Amino acid sequence: MTLEHPPVAERRPITRTRHGEDVVDDYEWLRDKDDPAVIAYLTDENAWTDQQTAHLADLRQAVYDDIAARTLQTDLSVPSYRVHHGAGSAEDPGRPFWYYARTHEGSEYPLYCRIPADDPASPPDLAELGDSPAGEQILLDGNVEAEGNDFFTLGAFAVSPDGSRLGYSVDLRGDERFALRVRDLATGDQVGDDIPDTGYGVAWAGAEHLIFTRNDESWRSYQILRHRLGDPAGRSTVVWEEPDERFGLYLFSSTDRRWVVLGAASTLTTEYRLLPIAAPDSEPVLVAERVQGVEYHIEPAGDHLLIIHNATGPDFELAVAPVASPSPANWTAVLPHRPGVRITGVDAYAGHAVVSLRRDGLTALHVLPRTADGFADGADITFDEPLYTVDNLGWGEYVTDRIRVGHTSLVTPETVSDYLLDTAELVPRKITPVLDHPEHGPYRPQDYVQRREWATADDGTRIPISVVFHRDTPLDGSAPALLYGYGSYESSTDPTFRISRLSLLDRGFVYAIAHVRGGGELGRQWYEQGKLTAKRNTFTDFVAAARHLVAAGYTRADRLAAQGGSAGGLLVGAAINLAPDAFRAVHAAVPFVDALTTILMPELPLTVGEWEEWGNPVEDAEAYRYMRSYTPYENVGAHPYPAILATTSLNDTRVLYVEPAKWIARLRAVTADVQPADRPILLKTELVAGHGGVSGRYQKWRETAFEYAWIVDQVTR
Repeated sequence: MTLEHPPVAERRPITRTRHGEDVVDDYEWLRDKDDPAVIAYLTDENAWTDQQTAHLADLRQAVYDDIAARTLQTDLSVPSYRVHHGAGSAEDPGRPFWYYARTHEGSEYPLYCRIPADDPASPPDLAELGDSPAGEQILLDGNVEAEGNDFFTLGAFAVSPDGSRLGYSVDLRGDERFALRVRDLATGDQVGDDIPDTGYGVAWAGAEHLIFTRNDESWRSYQILRHRLGDPAGRSTVVWEEPDERFGLYLFSSTDRRWVVLGAASTLTTEYRLLPIAAPDSEPVLVAERVQGVEYHIEPAGDHLLIIHNATGPDFELAVAPVASPSPANWTAVLPHRPGVRITGVDAYAGHAVVSLRRDGLTALHVLPRTADGFADGADITFDEPLYTVDNLGWGEYVTDRIRVGHTSLVTPETVSDYLLDTAELVPRKITPVLDHPEHGPYRPQDYVQRREWATADDGTRIPISVVFHRDTPLDGSAPALLYGYGSYESSTDPTFRISRLSLLDRGFVYAIAHVRGGGELGRQWYEQGKLTAKRNTFTDFVAAARHLVAAGYTRADRLAAQGGSAGGLLVGAAINLAPDAFRAVHAAVPFVDALTTILMPELPLTVGEWEEWGNPVEDAEAYRYMRSYTPYENVGAHPYPAILATTSLNDTRVLYVEPAKWIARLRAVTADVQPADRPILLKTELVAGHGGVSGRYQKWRETAFEYAWIVDQVTR
């Protein structure tokens, strides 16, 4: 059946009264997904979007084929080394394994495997492993776990210290509420019943106890629990319950295998406790009491703790303290605070510490050798590229002569190397393969250009932009372009490689990332200049980046698309209210576009914890009015907008589907008389998925192909 016009959401006005202001909301009724009328409306919107994009079927298939052709679909990850020790004597030499994941062409999900290991310096050759390596044990097959379900993802995956059991958790809806399971790796049988409604992560305390988190009705991880194998699923002991709704709890196992580290974090404040793995029934040891505005993060290192904290400056310093007396009075600086050098993390090994940091808008790894007295002078791991991203991928053992390093850029596929700590040598282990394309031939990084541009914001601040394009793309303003942005929570959008992006670059696109304020690219001050009552900087920075791309000859406004997801959806939604003429098309993924309504509802997932990011409009009239001034849904204007595609998921617990649903309904209503027919306003809802969209890799390729085809069509007309 051909639809003659887009769906029209019924108006059911309600009035919100806050701080002396009455606001009428016609579409809040769409929040009730148990209402059949809501599902019917979303289904009609999907049908309209399908109809409006039906002409793109061939282009969607072409983009999908591009991704499939360039991707090695039967592949193996780089094996990771791990030694398991039994519960016997201290002289137990342990049983070493190589752990890895592999994929098969035609299968949506990976298989998680291990094989016995010999020398940690000699991982097995990936090409020689073949389809079924000798001695391989399949620990978990994602395809088997997902059978009969439209969605599947893992929330935890941890092998017990003795190597005999696997603790893992699954989500089959997309709502990020997981069922925790234990598998006997000798028999393949499940041990005990599912433990429902757990959060992310799990840690083993010996071979008999699991430590995990549980979320409350607002999806806040408010409890850490201990479960002894063999007990009923409902009989778990609360280790830590957090009453302050600003804080969420999390946990991880220390690399030295002595502790389960328990943490509580709000936007501005943290607190840690240590649970001895050897004594899981004991009371966790407090490291330092929380102090509002002080963030610290710890990494156990034998008899000491490594601590990064902002008590001495906003960009953090690295300190050390004895495990036996870890209070702040005993914190001794190793790397003192340096303005502009943002320390973001530290990993401890027996002979070294590896510090993650940001400098000049780029990531870096700084390696510090440990000495009898502390630490010697360190050095960075360097790469000869103008833009790049580097990460410490870790190593499974505390006593090691190497770590795993991941390096990528806008033109360099993900490269995994062993970094030899004593000689500072990088030994490549794998470069993510990019297969020959039937039309474009082999991938050659030298065929593409990456560079850093700087836009000038309204207040004179210079905004970095990472740009990549094919060397044959003309820079005379005629090229289509896609500008991506995020800009919240001090989260940085670093330059990385994506095979799917080649489909745009080989079609003559310029791809750019606007590193706007509110992110963390240039340190803590960059974040602080884009939050609370400085949030508008995030949006005006993005518009400035768009204007710069046009002024510098990369593109024209009528050939420029914008893209952002979650808080990045708020960014692009606010930007097109401020400057609708700056873009031809916008893709807003799971967009946080009804932000004020959400932040006014403490009962919703994550809201109370968000007040330190956005302000508390419930109590603070200034915060209310400021958010009211930029929230995309409440500032829709009666003027032409770019073409808009909003994508969302029914089971998203982070940004509820109702936000883009209301936004699209209001956009259509307000712009009915002015919106050009060739600039559609569309909504697409995945009815079985969560914040990250669909779960299988081929499904994700289809999703990407749908979005890219729509963007290409809009900006190349």
